[in-house]
Amino acid sequence: MKLHQIVFSLPYLLVVTIAHAQLARQSMGDPFVQVTSAIATCPVPAQSLYTPEEARAQSHYRVERGNSCYQSGRCRLPNAYAYDIDIISRVQKFIRQDVRFANTSIWIEGQRRWVTLMGCVDSVEQQSDLESAVRLVDDVENVVSVLTIIRPLPK
Repeated sequence: MKLHQIVFSLPYLLVVTIAHAQLARQSMGDPFVQVTSAIATCPVPAQSLYTPEEARAQSHYRVERGNSCYQSGRCRLPNAYAYDIDIISRVQKFIRQDVRFANTSIWIEGQRRWVTLMGCVDSVEQQSDLESAVRLVDDVENVVSVLTIIRPLPK
């Protein structure tokens, strides 16, 4: 291959490599939704994404973990991941109707009956209240908080 062919091929290879890297990351189907959006300066959190290799490694763990919940009697459905879409829908509705959280920017992700709270709240008390409220939603096994405290700018 001649130098000018290499030089002209580099941009193409770069585009193909970037496109492949973007396509290579995938969700495992875990629900991820934005619930509130009052804090404009809140950075958008990243959804859990996996490479095909990571997804294959996770799939065995997910089957084992999902089924063990049912086999132990802690879950009425045969897989703990089967709850996630319904749980996230109910958590979203619950947070939106509670005026205590109207001034937040919150995203939620569900995974095997665990709810991860991401985004921004304006105080430690609000964070604690949110975690406690989400724990009250039926079928939620655990709440993981990855919230940042950011005071909204005055109007």
